[in-house]
Amino acid sequence: MKSDVQSFMQKKIIFTFIALLFISVSYKGQRHEIGVQLGMSNLVGDIGKTNYILQKPVLSDIRNYGIPFYGGILYRMNFNPYQTVRLNLGYSHVQFIDQVAKEQYRRDRKLWGTNSIVEADLIFEYNFFPVNDEQKSLLSPYVFGGVGALLANTPQLVVESDFNRDAGGGAIRPTSPDDFVTNATYTSGKKLSMAIPFGVGLKYKFNYNWALFGEFMFRPTFSDSIDYSVIDDSSVKIKYNKDILADGSKSKSLLQESPYKEIAEAKAAELVKNRQVGNINSKDWVNSVSIGLSYSFGRPPCYCD
Repeated sequence: MKSDVQSFMQKKIIFTFIALLFISVSYKGQRHEIGVQLGMSNLVGDIGKTNYILQKPVLSDIRNYGIPFYGGILYRMNFNPYQTVRLNLGYSHVQFIDQVAKEQYRRDRKLWGTNSIVEADLIFEYNFFPVNDEQKSLLSPYVFGGVGALLANTPQLVVESDFNRDAGGGAIRPTSPDDFVTNATYTSGKKLSMAIPFGVGLKYKFNYNWALFGEFMFRPTFSDSIDYSVIDDSSVKIKYNKDILADGSKSKSLLQESPYKEIAEAKAAELVKNRQVGNINSKDWVNSVSIGLSYSFGRPPCYCD
């Protein structure tokens, strides 16, 4: 009996401790933040400059290049004074211009472009000091990392395969795999890609509710086409003229049969390869330098000086 009572008391103490811990975490978890960020983004890829941050923008031709820009909104859930989970929604405009690169071969190449990118990131932050606690002011550096997605413009290729035509414009029956032509059309579309955002920042709480922060965010992506230097396989579309149908088919082009299909695909692959710029094994980075202002709410009603 005594053993049962002791066991019951031990379980009650453990349960009480867990409940108090849960209440404490929930108490800290009532602290929320919303904020805005403004800054500058730059691209590190196969075209343009190669330094990862603080690329000097080209402002001499804003009409073509635009202004490098980063803007975003964020929501923070502060689980305790040190740890935060953050949701970022941002927009970047980047420019990449060979003429201002350090490498001579890039300056000689003279390629350039711009891209506009929509970003969403889920990030974990760790503050070195309890800046999210109930004090009036505090300064703390922090580090962060997470996962993200970005939607950017990307080059697309449409390859139209057709048989050679006679002078009258009619279809001819091919006698060899070389009896057809390939026409290429380059267009632009949108593509979703993953990213791994990480970086460092500095947060200054100057009021119970308000805080300023600045950060360097590095965002390696899973794409090599943000600078249009590569056309991804998923962005290549091959069309086949259907004037001459495959034997026994009412809709399938003869070009979709061997050996014509394999040659059409090889020609498309050759077009992609000839347009390729730089190293296809090196993915693009979209990096940002920004400052922000955030407002905290949902805290317990009592504050102490």
